[in-house]
Amino acid sequence: MSTPGAFERGTDGPRVILVGVDGSPTSLRAAAYAAGLARRQRSKLVAVFVATAAPSIAGWVPGAEQVAVDAAAEVDAELRQLKTRAAELGIDAEYRSVRGDPVAELSRIADELPADAVLVGASEQAGHRLIGSIAVRLVRVGRWPVTVVP
Repeated sequence: MSTPGAFERGTDGPRVILVGVDGSPTSLRAAAYAAGLARRQRSKLVAVFVATAAPSIAGWVPGAEQVAVDAAAEVDAELRQLKTRAAELGIDAEYRSVRGDPVAELSRIADELPADAVLVGASEQAGHRLIGSIAVRLVRVGRWPVTVVP
């Protein structure tokens, strides 16, 4: 039992909402949905872009690794505008860009904040039906509510 007036996670609305963004249409819809939640709930919004390592096959194709790095940098530059747009709407927002495994990095940041909710876009890749999408893997971690936006 908690003491009267003490904050209890999940009872006073989310203080921090984390949204994973990668530039895909579903992740941008998740960001818009998260921004609306943050605005209505007066929560802090933390948008996170996780640049993944270039596929191992990229080493077989000359210049492929640099193309992957350049593409990630371009997406990152576009997503940085999310913070400015959120500020225009009166939303306390933060943008983070990290490298690594999306599930590991989103989980680490969600724990570090700590986040009260995690939002991601649904995967558009057919292979994820077999091996599991980022959203499914985050749900399996199971430390915060996860919302998957189609």
